[in-house]
Amino acid sequence: MDMHHPLSTPSTGPDADSRVTGDHKERLIVVGNGMAGMRTVEELLAKAPGRYDITVFGAEPHPNYNRIMLSPVLAGEKTFDQIVLNSRAWYEENGITLLTGEAVESIDRAARTVTSMGGRVLGYDRLLLATGSMPFIIPVPGSTLPGVVGFRDLADVDAMLAAAAKGGRAVVIGGGLLGLEAANGLRVKGMEVTVIHLMPTLMERQLDPSAGTLLQRELERRGIEVLTGADTAEILGSDRVEAVLLKDGRELPADLVVMAVGIRPNMALGKAAGLDCGRGIRVDDAMRTSDPAVFAVGECVEHRGLTYGLVAPLFEMAKVLADALAGGEGAGYAGSVTSTKLKVTGVDVFSAGDFSGGEGTEDIVFRDAARGVYKRLVLKDGRLLGAVLYGDTKDGGWYFSLLKDGTELGAERDTMIFGQGFGGADSGNPKAAVAALPDSAEICGCNGVCKGTIVKAITGKGLTSLDEVRAHTKASASCGTCTGTVETLLAVTLGDAFKAAPKVKPMCKCTTHSHDAVRAAIVAQDLRTMPDVFQALEWTTPNGCASCRPALNYYLLCAWPGEYVDDYQSRYINERAHANIQKDGTYSVVPRMWGGLTSASELRAIADVVDKFAIPTVKVTGGQRIDLFGVKKEDLPAVWADLNAAGMVSGHAYAKGLRTVKTCVGSEWCRFGTQDSTGLGVKLEKLTWGTWTPHKVKLAVSGCPRNCAEATIKDLGVVCVDSGYELHVGGNGGLHVRACDFLVKVTTEEEVFEYTGAFMQLYREEARYLERTAPWVERVGLDHIKAALVDDPEGRRALNARFVFSQTFSQDDPWAERAAKGVDRHEFSLLAEVG
Repeated sequence: MDMHHPLSTPSTGPDADSRVTGDHKERLIVVGNGMAGMRTVEELLAKAPGRYDITVFGAEPHPNYNRIMLSPVLAGEKTFDQIVLNSRAWYEENGITLLTGEAVESIDRAARTVTSMGGRVLGYDRLLLATGSMPFIIPVPGSTLPGVVGFRDLADVDAMLAAAAKGGRAVVIGGGLLGLEAANGLRVKGMEVTVIHLMPTLMERQLDPSAGTLLQRELERRGIEVLTGADTAEILGSDRVEAVLLKDGRELPADLVVMAVGIRPNMALGKAAGLDCGRGIRVDDAMRTSDPAVFAVGECVEHRGLTYGLVAPLFEMAKVLADALAGGEGAGYAGSVTSTKLKVTGVDVFSAGDFSGGEGTEDIVFRDAARGVYKRLVLKDGRLLGAVLYGDTKDGGWYFSLLKDGTELGAERDTMIFGQGFGGADSGNPKAAVAALPDSAEICGCNGVCKGTIVKAITGKGLTSLDEVRAHTKASASCGTCTGTVETLLAVTLGDAFKAAPKVKPMCKCTTHSHDAVRAAIVAQDLRTMPDVFQALEWTTPNGCASCRPALNYYLLCAWPGEYVDDYQSRYINERAHANIQKDGTYSVVPRMWGGLTSASELRAIADVVDKFAIPTVKVTGGQRIDLFGVKKEDLPAVWADLNAAGMVSGHAYAKGLRTVKTCVGSEWCRFGTQDSTGLGVKLEKLTWGTWTPHKVKLAVSGCPRNCAEATIKDLGVVCVDSGYELHVGGNGGLHVRACDFLVKVTTEEEVFEYTGAFMQLYREEARYLERTAPWVERVGLDHIKAALVDDPEGRRALNARFVFSQTFSQDDPWAERAAKGVDRHEFSLLAEVG
């Protein structure tokens, strides 16, 4: 047989004579489009560009993404686009054929071909199996019921998000890394969550009992129920899951069950092809299987009797394999020392090595109960054997380097529990600590990037910014926890030439956190009071300031409707007095007129109030209401009482909330009107009044495209047409006029209500305090809003449901509470009456 034929059997080395010279390339087929396989391809492209004609089969319909970042996607902290590692354009730019949504069904090793589920047959010179792992599903009765999912890929996340949108209860089976990350994400999304774990403490493979107990307390504080020593007997349900039955007889109601008890190497394809398999597909130190033309990498392999389920070993395997495929003769893969981090925002957990202790070992333990910090180092023969960190993990990378390198600790042993460089001349100097790290020190665990790689990229490619480092090395491009270290490394490497990227503007002088970060933390960390926020986010002032307190008050009110108690002292004077203060110290009062409609009885009541309290000025507003100017503060409750008696309520003209819904007369009276714009405006106002929002909100409904109600310069405007309703968002008048952006056209009033509620809630949940819809729309982009409201019907309905729910706690007339019930009486009393 001609040894240069592309289907011929190669010699045992990947650099053997089977390589075809000239323009013909060796054919490399990669089965699996995950992190291990594609890291191998990336390394191979860097070492031997152009050597292989590469085809990649991916069972999922997506390009390569960072699987370890699925937890932040579930929790709403990341989008799928943000965790994509290699876009489709990247494959095209590198000449790689990507076949997504097409799993490989079989391998013919004799013919050196693979056959896909769709019947596609392709030949190979080198075959790389990167089939990953499968979630282990406990074989108990009911485990195949609809509503039972694993937590392994984006489809699982989508299933969990769909379940969370409907609310209800979730039971997570398994208190390891994935189980706790799933539990946290589902709790953030509003489900009631119970974690059941067979062992006495959580994450027993990564944490000792002390750290595991601290973690359990923190999760319980967030509202997650944790049951340890709990064994599943059966999953109950007829057509879908309804409950989980434990072996001790306890029954846990469940609308969703997440199996997160572990993973198993996905070796079915290799085993069916006759490759040597044990716990996984067996490979040698060059990642070669029992067939010299077939290689394997990642979670599907068994190497020296071990399998791995963490990302760092996968990347180490990929580097060795790429070197072998490129014709190199490196040292080979000798196994990995692993470290672990939990991806739950606000919970800092790190572990590495062997912390089981035992004969010949010694423990160094540090506890700071006030800060919630626990550290334990396990030493043997003067070297670090294992480390467990809870609450303060900044030195995890340093400990991991000491552990991997087997460094003799010497005199450093006595102070190392306090962190790198403690007590030395550079104690507390982060630049000195980073400079002292060896080139082999891992900086970015998510993407397996070491210090030497980053420094080489900075110096070799002339990189000067964090974004450039991310683009070239992927360091800090995923979870972001190493961002500070990467920036410090930039500063150390470039010296005076380094210009730090502009920091996100903090909320105020009390904190370094931005509005967006604070909002995310309130939900992710289950912070329900201002003191909780001050403590968890390390506010530098004891009680905040006049800038951050109103914002925090709104963020907490938005996040926890019906639970958070509105803080009176954190309101501006207009919102405390429920009227607009004027330059002479008097107030203006604006009663609500639904959709601009009024009646003779309302007008008489207003006239009587004007006469009775000698109100000097009465004016019709641009929002189709009547404004009473010059009311004394102490008269406000009495004025409100008289207006209430006529059936009128607060118009919230003072509020960061809905002001007006402006209308034209529409089809009822106008010969051009196409729909009942006035009636629709009244319904919209009754739907949306009383809500608290980041800034004031104005709506309008025009009965035809002549737009007499000026709907296209409102925060949300409806323009009626013959065939339905056109919805426009993000407009405003004022100093800088902005016309609305067209959002969508709908055909029914019910759709108008759903879109309005969803838009209001999206704005309420995402905008920064004192940011109107116009700058918010410009900042996040109309495409983002369309994706959330138009392209995602389930998401839109969930947003609207949250808005309607919050309104049940908001639509109480504040005037009536103060006029009839005497709420906040001190605000309206003269000083002489207070005593």
